[in-house]
Amino acid sequence: MRITTWAEYGVICALHLAKRTEESAVTGRDIAAREGLPGDYVEQILLRLRRAGIVSSTRGARGGYALAKPATHITVREIVAAAELVTFDVHCQSHPIDEVRCSSSHECSIRPVWMMLQRRIDEVLNEVFLSDLLQTEPIVRQRIGLPVLQA
Repeated sequence: MRITTWAEYGVICALHLAKRTEESAVTGRDIAAREGLPGDYVEQILLRLRRAGIVSSTRGARGGYALAKPATHITVREIVAAAELVTFDVHCQSHPIDEVRCSSSHECSIRPVWMMLQRRIDEVLNEVFLSDLLQTEPIVRQRIGLPVLQA
């Protein structure tokens, strides 16, 4: 399992906006340049985040993007789901290999494992807020229960 570019860039863009809440709206081009991301990707991701109510946009010469709500109210799950459209794709449901084998009327002993994994991923991502990511790595590691790396 891999974190997609859409998901990672979505979190980077949202975090960038969280760091700049005291400023006026930030353009997608500015985010792309400062974060070293492709501008077209950033614009598409910001559009998805706007549709999900995570960011708001302002038009005009001084237009751009800003968080639509405080970083303390935005979970990483919300960002990933908005950027990627899902947090974990249960492939047998979204892209069935065999319509008979993968139909909901057919018994499948594998599907519950993927569904459990999807639920657990969502639970973990729901426990981490964008505001948590404003901290240093050792603090984030401690917050989410990972060992702090020694230098």
